[in-house]
Amino acid sequence: MEFPKSSSHTIGDINYTKMTTRIKFSLLLAVIGLVSCKTSQLIHSSSPGKELFKVAVLYPAGEGKTFDMDYYENKHMPMVAGFLGKNLKFYEIDKGISGRTPNDKAPFVAIGYFYINDVAEYNKAIAQNRDAVISDFKNYTNIQPVVQISEIKQVRSLNAK
Repeated sequence: MEFPKSSSHTIGDINYTKMTTRIKFSLLLAVIGLVSCKTSQLIHSSSPGKELFKVAVLYPAGEGKTFDMDYYENKHMPMVAGFLGKNLKFYEIDKGISGRTPNDKAPFVAIGYFYINDVAEYNKAIAQNRDAVISDFKNYTNIQPVVQISEIKQVRSLNAK
């Protein structure tokens, strides 16, 4: 049964004109949300030429180990990022705050990540600037970092179906 648009029909406490308007508006918002939502899209595919790699620089925590996060964040990481140039997509830093539970100590004081397009180009840039990178360690830590380079296979939202 369809009601004329200009009239308002009330049965019991339900105003059908207001209700259908709300339903139409809600459906419109849902459609807009679904059309504009990109969280379920594949951000990176493993097709040739689209590879993305992550260089993780891990600083293990431990007795007597020191780390100046401010220096690392504001001096060291931007310096290394500058050496990487256009090969660098972006970088980020994790500051360890706890382990598996809030009472467990963090296994790493910090982890720095460089997201790059080309591993060979990364290795070349680091090799050319190795002395500057290594000599800067003393300015923020006494920890020997562990480095892992990984290929990122794909990135998806947890909401992807």
